[in-house]
Amino acid sequence: MDGSEAAREYYRAIDEDDYAALSALLVDDFVHERPDRTVEGREAFVSFMRSGRPETDTEHVLDAVYESGDRVAAEGRLLRSDGTEWFGFVDVFVVDDDVRRLRTYTDGG
Repeated sequence: MDGSEAAREYYRAIDEDDYAALSALLVDDFVHERPDRTVEGREAFVSFMRSGRPETDTEHVLDAVYESGDRVAAEGRLLRSDGTEWFGFVDVFVVDDDVRRLRTYTDGG
């Protein structure tokens, strides 16, 4: 799976609550940097996605995915369960065989 495919699978797994697939995408020492926190470690991140994030019934809508070397940037919007836009985001992934790191930038929503 190339970096763009890994990014798309990342969002699919989160949106469909497929935490086994999400875990399989990430290295053990995965790091996610967000505006409000940093989550370190695959297990801690999957646990956060399962039950620690503010809303779990959301949908990621991707507007564009860009890839250069081991970097993938995904530009999109996070929708609430009623379909309204919560905020826009750009996620920058570092991917080799698996996703190593992710940094999220948001428009503040």
